[in-house]
Amino acid sequence: MFLWAFEDFMFPCLSKQIFGVECPGCGLQRSVAFLMRGDFVEAFYMYPAIYNIIALLLFLLANSYIKIKYSNLITITLLVSSVVLILGNFILKLI
Repeated sequence: MFLWAFEDFMFPCLSKQIFGVECPGCGLQRSVAFLMRGDFVEAFYMYPAIYNIIALLLFLLANSYIKIKYSNLITITLLVSSVVLILGNFILKLI
């Protein structure tokens, strides 16, 4: 029941409404909705960077409680890979 209510109150993409072009964040909300529903493959297809973003958030949360060796390198790697996936997905949508 909660999942249907979640999907009813999603924010529209203003970039898509005004300019007709999807923004780099388009699909993130729907991807989270697919994750909450258990459709993990659909979540990836909707927004490929979702798993990198989740891994980054979990790592940053864990690193705030436990000091992890090479945390800066891991954080930068997760950030760069997320940005590459987001921009790659955005460019593919434009083509």
